[in-house]
Amino acid sequence: MSQDAERIKALVTFKKRIEKKIEKLASEIKELEATLEMVNSILREKGFKRAELAKEHEPVSPETPPAMPEAIAEKRLPQHRVETENVIPLKTAKDELLAIMYVNQDSLHILPDESKNFDVNTPPFNHFLVERVLVKMQERDGELVRAGQLTSDKMFSYSILREGDFIREIVIKNVDANRLRELKSSIRWTLEKMHEKMKD
Repeated sequence: MSQDAERIKALVTFKKRIEKKIEKLASEIKELEATLEMVNSILREKGFKRAELAKEHEPVSPETPPAMPEAIAEKRLPQHRVETENVIPLKTAKDELLAIMYVNQDSLHILPDESKNFDVNTPPFNHFLVERVLVKMQERDGELVRAGQLTSDKMFSYSILREGDFIREIVIKNVDANRLRELKSSIRWTLEKMHEKMKD
């Protein structure tokens, strides 16, 4: 498969993942709106004036758009930045796909191949990748922040999105070129070793 075809296939997979997450967020928003309406109804029954409720929910002026929750903002960003993303397939030595890595400016999104169901409890995920790579990078930046050599918003951070024990996405923020090389190598090696153990 050519590199362009592989990139398109990866982007299609990423597009489907985004659509699923948007659907999930939309469902959560509907539930929250229903809950909010119920709370408003109870408050009205308890004697609160409509004017007071209206004041609390006045629309924000167009000049100051409402702040987007971080979780929602994070899920929407890839849609606007797909054209500038680098799509890197992570494969085994036998050319079997392990995950897709999306490099977006200073952040990474690693989406493991869902058919493999990588379990967080499978070595060497926690002992090597989390404890020896991710945590160490975060600790180094923490020391720089405490020393005043780095601002907290530029500090390395990571989150592991799971479905039960299965890894669905690893999001890593504030990654420079040097760390990108190390992370790409470490993540590929970790997933390959996990895959080998899962097959045994």
